[in-house]
Amino acid sequence: MDRFIIEGGRPIEGRVTPSGNKNAALPLLAAALLTDETLILRNVPSIRDVQTLCELLADLGLTVRQPELHTIEITGGGLRHATLDPERCRQIRASILLAGPLLARTGHVELPPPGGDIIGRRRIDTHLRAMENLGAQVSMDGTIVMRARGLKGADMVLDEMSVTGTENALLAAVLAQGTSIIRNAASEPHVQDLANCLNQMGAHIQGVGTNTLTVEGVDHLHGADFRVSPDYVEIGSWIGLGSITEGELRICCVEPEHLRMTRLIFEQRLGAKMWLDGEDLVIPGGQCLEIRDDAGGSVPKIDDMPWPGFPADLMSIALVVATQARGTILIHEKMFESRMYFVDRLIDMGARIVLCDPHRAVVVGPSRLRADPTGMPSPDIRAGMALLLAALAAEGRSIISNIRQIDRGYERLDDKLRALGASIERA
Repeated sequence: MDRFIIEGGRPIEGRVTPSGNKNAALPLLAAALLTDETLILRNVPSIRDVQTLCELLADLGLTVRQPELHTIEITGGGLRHATLDPERCRQIRASILLAGPLLARTGHVELPPPGGDIIGRRRIDTHLRAMENLGAQVSMDGTIVMRARGLKGADMVLDEMSVTGTENALLAAVLAQGTSIIRNAASEPHVQDLANCLNQMGAHIQGVGTNTLTVEGVDHLHGADFRVSPDYVEIGSWIGLGSITEGELRICCVEPEHLRMTRLIFEQRLGAKMWLDGEDLVIPGGQCLEIRDDAGGSVPKIDDMPWPGFPADLMSIALVVATQARGTILIHEKMFESRMYFVDRLIDMGARIVLCDPHRAVVVGPSRLRADPTGMPSPDIRAGMALLLAALAAEGRSIISNIRQIDRGYERLDDKLRALGASIERA
């Protein structure tokens, strides 16, 4: 099993360009099922999850080509009924995104249960109810089975602001007969990417970027040429790294509008310094992080919220940064009950953290982190990245195992880090 070997305590400096948004690329790939024509996607991250979803699309008869790095061309004219590989479906959460477009195009879906990170209970009820609202018959006995004789537009309220649930509803509703209104919809940048691409393909979606999406169904969609937006979660990870290591870090070609809450939390809660220089975000070296107390001296907190709130995928990164900031702060991860368990490893490294319950941790900083040469396992994509940040800030050699999880979400991470002066090897 691959692992990272890190010699921490070195300055991290230079220029880094974030990859395309993983969570946008996956539903965009699924959108190729909605047309016989060719969908060209640019700035697609070269990561394991993308590869797995492309393999699932090929299993369904689509032609998948990669004419150059970060560009994928998918042609859906060969779409056929096929038994999807259960093992591939278990590898990624995004396999559930095949349900909406397959139902819209063929009226029949048999989908093995999706996989993904083990970070707590991850419901698919929102997906199932959305398909039922559009007229599908849904059953689940190990395999998810959906059938519909033509989808009908519906006015629906999602029971939670599920990102993938919203995306699945969109992917089905664009070919449904009549008007669909999706209320309590997620509005993250990757949901906006999907809606904007579908509109380029001939869909009629209004309310992009809001929590109410109105979809006028069309008879068919055509091909398009679409560029995936930069991954704001990866950018947030680089912000965290630049905040706790010496050296100036320039993050190139960011989308500033996607970073408003991320910057607010890192700057106003954790005391990090940064500024925009055109399309680049600069993290200066020599940071003196200090947690700002709430008015009256109360202990502040960082909690995740639906967009435009602070992203759940950056909670692990913020927690590591908090260990290097002077002061006390509460980290409240509301969404997933198993996401905080990696903090035991940080405590072993010398961080002063009290894990109150599965959702809350109190961090007292700053702490001098010790390297961990025992082989810390990466439990999921984001916790793995957080442990990597801690290892790069600690003095000495650390080993992180199960890095296949990190590779699912971050492209050529070790290459990018070495270019910034980090000592990291893949073994």
